[in-house]
Amino acid sequence: MNPLEPPAKAELARLGQLHAEADRLCQQGLYEPSRLAFEQAIALAERLFGADSPALVPLLNNRAVLGKYSGDFDQAQRSYERALTLALNQTGPEHPDLATLYHNLGGLAHARGEFERGEPLARRAVEIRERALGPDHLQVLADRVAWAGLLDGLRRFDESEPIYRQALAIYDALDDRLEMAVTLNNLATVCAARGNLDEALDHYRRALALKEAALGSTHPDVALTLNNLALLRKQQGDLADAAQLYQRALGIFERSLPNDHPRVVACRHNIDKLARLHQRLALSQPSGSAR
Repeated sequence: MNPLEPPAKAELARLGQLHAEADRLCQQGLYEPSRLAFEQAIALAERLFGADSPALVPLLNNRAVLGKYSGDFDQAQRSYERALTLALNQTGPEHPDLATLYHNLGGLAHARGEFERGEPLARRAVEIRERALGPDHLQVLADRVAWAGLLDGLRRFDESEPIYRQALAIYDALDDRLEMAVTLNNLATVCAARGNLDEALDHYRRALALKEAALGSTHPDVALTLNNLALLRKQQGDLADAAQLYQRALGIFERSLPNDHPRVVACRHNIDKLARLHQRLALSQPSGSAR
């Protein structure tokens, strides 16, 4: 089809269906079917609108989100950068829609452990959206929480902890349980890093219960909190509980992620470290007296 001609209604409807299906599968943790649906949707959108059309921006953004979740970080980077170029060409540098792309680029940098590179991107999202919507808008709050995750990576806990506590109070008042769960998980990580292990335990357990209720017990985001909780239980000296939590997390990760995904690799590494610790402790125990 000539991109200058208006697309047929049936093709537009098909595009909407593919995009919705790809998003739904991604949210359910079904990453390979989601990838296939996104590839079909992007190919159709390029045929309908042209490869340089800003109409592709939402599709490319959501395809990149999938790439981040599934561990295909290079693909995610390419999709985000392509979406950002198309959006900048259409809107200019201060349009509020760009905040979502900067927010997500910062999140991808966080997933890659590139905190110094990601922090300015996440801060840029906050600045753009706050100017457009005001400091009290919920989208601005979500941008701040994402920025706080990068501040954690830089160990700037004095800046990130107040963001999480403010967000938690707001999400609690709104009864937004999934956002509460994400924020509780992040706050627990800060508390653990600062030595407040009992508070961290409470937050992780609440986050886990909320995620299981919202997402189901086998979702990869549930496994993320299980892994974090296991690490905390190891810090607290309950190695048996830590081992059980790690194994449950690994089972979920292995069912939904490729073997080389950073979360799978990290969880296996944590299990190996725990096994070596068990071995060292066993060897350090005094042997029984001879009879």
